[in-house]
Amino acid sequence: MATEIKNNIYSVGVLDGDRRLFDALIPLPEGTSYNSYLIKGSEKIALIDTVDPVKENELLENLRSLGIDRIDYVIAHHGEQDHSGGIPAVLKAYPMAKVVTNTKCKDELKEHLLVSEDIFMVVNDGDSLSLGNKTLKFIFTPWVHWPETMVTFVPEDKTLFSCDFFGSHVGTASIFEHDDQLVYIAAKRYFAEIMMPFRVMIKNNLEKIKDLPIEIICPSHGPIHFKPNFIVDAYKDWTSDSVKNEVVIPYVSMHGSITEMVNYLIKNLQEKGVVVKAFDLAKMDLGEVAMALVDAATVVIGTPTVLVGPHPLAVYVAYLFNALRPKTKYASIIGSYGWGSKAVDQLKSMLTNVKVELLEPVYIKGFPKENDFKALDRLVQTIKERHSGLES
Repeated sequence: MATEIKNNIYSVGVLDGDRRLFDALIPLPEGTSYNSYLIKGSEKIALIDTVDPVKENELLENLRSLGIDRIDYVIAHHGEQDHSGGIPAVLKAYPMAKVVTNTKCKDELKEHLLVSEDIFMVVNDGDSLSLGNKTLKFIFTPWVHWPETMVTFVPEDKTLFSCDFFGSHVGTASIFEHDDQLVYIAAKRYFAEIMMPFRVMIKNNLEKIKDLPIEIICPSHGPIHFKPNFIVDAYKDWTSDSVKNEVVIPYVSMHGSITEMVNYLIKNLQEKGVVVKAFDLAKMDLGEVAMALVDAATVVIGTPTVLVGPHPLAVYVAYLFNALRPKTKYASIIGSYGWGSKAVDQLKSMLTNVKVELLEPVYIKGFPKENDFKALDRLVQTIKERHSGLES
C-alpha cells in the first residue's frame, strides 16, 4: 500500500512476510520487506529503488494507486535483485524513465538484468539531481555491502534513503514500526548477517554522512527510522573496536561429552562474572549466532571428532566465524575424540581472516575426567584474565 511519509514522498514498497530464506542462506524468521520510495518534485518524479521481481506487480499497483503516469528517474542504489529486480517491469510501464546510478552499479545491472546502455544516467559521488523543489544528492557508500552501493539525501526534507545501510529483515510488521527494541534487534541481526564483514568500511561511510541534517532514514529493508540518532549510534557501537565481557560457545555434541564440557564452562565462566551465550549447532539459527558474535570478546568452538576431523556443523560455524570477521579478540576450541583426531589443527587452519589470539585448546579422549576439568578450569581462568576491565 502506498503511504505518504513526508510531503510528496511516499512509501510504495512491499512486505514479504512469507519469505523464510534470503540468498538461499540467511533465515528470515520475520520475513522481509522490499522498500521503494516515490518522490514527487515540482518538475520531475523519481522512484528510489524497486523491489524483488516476485513482488513487482504489487509495486506497480502501488504506483497506479497514486495516479502515477510518469516516472522520470529510477534511482538504483545497489545491483542486487531484491533492490533492482523490478527495474525492467518499471521501465516497461514507464518507458520515459532513466535509470540513475553509478558506473559500477550500471555494469552490475547490465549483467544481471540485461538492460540496455541507453537507459542509464551515470552520476558521481556528490552529484545532485533536481526534481524542481526537491534535490537528490548522491553519496557513494562502497561496501555497504557491495562495492557499488550508494545512498540518496534529500536536503529539503532532511531525509536519507540509505539502501541496505541501517536496514533490517522485518516483513511481518509495518515499516512504520516504532518499538525501539524490535527495531534494534532486527537491525543488529541484519548487521551481523550481512554488514559485519565490512565493519571498517561501514565506519568510514558513517563519517561521510555524519554532518547531514538527517531527520528520517528510509532503508531498503525493514522499518523507517524516525529516530535517526538511535540507529546511527547503534552502528557506531557495532563498528567500533570495543568488545564486551561475553563468550560465545557454538557447539555440537554426538554422545554427550561436548555438552558436559560446555555446561562446565558455562557454570564456571558465569561464576567469574563472564556472560556466556551457548548455541547447540544441531538447533542453530544462523542469525542468532551471528548476532552474538557482534559484541563477544571470545569464541569457543566445541566439536566431537568425525573421521579424525571436526564435526561438519563445527566446520560450518568456523567458516561463518571466519567469513563474518567479527571484532572478537580471543578464540579457543574444545572437543573430544575416540581413537584419533586432527580437528584442532583443521579448525585453526580455517580461521585466517579473524585477528584473534588462540587460547590453549582443551581436546580430550572420551568423556571428561578430573584432569580434563582442570584443563577447562585453566581455560576459564585465562578467559577471565583476558576479559579484565571489559564491561558486560
